[in-house]
Amino acid sequence: MARKIGSRYTVHQVIGRGSAGTVWLGEGPDGPVAVKLLREDLAADQVLVGRFVQERAALTSLDHPRVVGVRDMVVDGSDLALVMELVQGTDLRSRLERDGALPPQAAASIIADVADGLAAAHAAGIVHRDVKPENVLLDLSAAPGPGGAPRAKLTDFGVARLVDAPRRTRATRIIGTPDYLAPEIIEGLEPRAAVDIYALATVLYELLAGFTPFGGGHTGAVLRRHVTEQVPPIPGLPDGLWRIIAECLAKAPASRLRAAELAARLREQLPALAGLPVLAVPQQGRAPAEEQLTPGEAVYAEVDAAPGTHKRRRGPAVPLVPGAAPDSTRDTHTSLRRPSAHELASYAAESRAQRTAPGTAHRRDRQALLRRRRMLAVLLATILLLAGAAAAWTAFAATVPDAGPGPRPATSATAPRAP
Repeated sequence: MARKIGSRYTVHQVIGRGSAGTVWLGEGPDGPVAVKLLREDLAADQVLVGRFVQERAALTSLDHPRVVGVRDMVVDGSDLALVMELVQGTDLRSRLERDGALPPQAAASIIADVADGLAAAHAAGIVHRDVKPENVLLDLSAAPGPGGAPRAKLTDFGVARLVDAPRRTRATRIIGTPDYLAPEIIEGLEPRAAVDIYALATVLYELLAGFTPFGGGHTGAVLRRHVTEQVPPIPGLPDGLWRIIAECLAKAPASRLRAAELAARLREQLPALAGLPVLAVPQQGRAPAEEQLTPGEAVYAEVDAAPGTHKRRRGPAVPLVPGAAPDSTRDTHTSLRRPSAHELASYAAESRAQRTAPGTAHRRDRQALLRRRRMLAVLLATILLLAGAAAAWTAFAATVPDAGPGPRPATSATAPRAP
């Protein structure tokens, strides 16, 4: 059923869904378009609407063949929409889920295209903040690139920043998708262009290996790995391509390549990658001892049948903002949120298990002994203080001379009566 969006556009059917809204096939004055209609609860936020309008010029001016262009932005009643170029193809996540990992040459060609788009955005002062396979579209109507790889376009520029309105975001919340978050974002620094490079290198790793380098299990464990662990090598990957990935996944933002450098370096590798098959990389393994899932973490994790193992793949889907449930089961943004009753029960069980673990009773006895010693020390100090005060009073009283049997000075209580 047709629906009007503003005065210039008509949408006909849903062609995609995401955590922020739905994408419709539409028609405008210049022909077919894709219309991303944001959720109604977002349209009701006046702070977000104001930011949406302010971003209009920056997003509509970003014109590059490797970026899905934003043609217009519509604010009309409860409708908040991005009118975008219509791309004939699919997104990279769907391609991964259908076919699995890609040959190295195809993967490098796709990421080089996306890096070109990022270079144009960064030159315009725009940071994407949410680079992931869902936001890479494969243009099947264009002539293929090296090795038959489809040409890629990056979409959803600025959407994470638009939705990340001040009223919705506190210092304790992280905006982004867990598997692709740069360490500096997790540590609370302002996201700059280097965060997009880190995320794009993570996508390249995923295209080659079939899973992300730090994903899998509890969201908190995923975030910790980004900050503390080194990227695990991909077996069989040529050294030149591996050095590019490792450099872009450096913990220090200043050590990463710029987007234009990344695109150029990847294209230099394309001839050497020709003809290489998809790499055979094990997709799961036993978790290290320190990462065995606790009852609280198991609520989030995707656990294998074998005890102590988990799949190294995307983490749980967590809503970006409170409100309606996400429109799909794919990973969206992560954010601290109120735990459910089931999660709280798991945490309580975990706490009880810790209290009854071997050695816990000994620790409790030692803590009780320390408390008793502190109480005795306070009591002894009080006794000594009182004894000192009594001795001082006795010494003072001994220095006062005895008045003898004569008349005593009159006071208000002993004054002589009038005759």
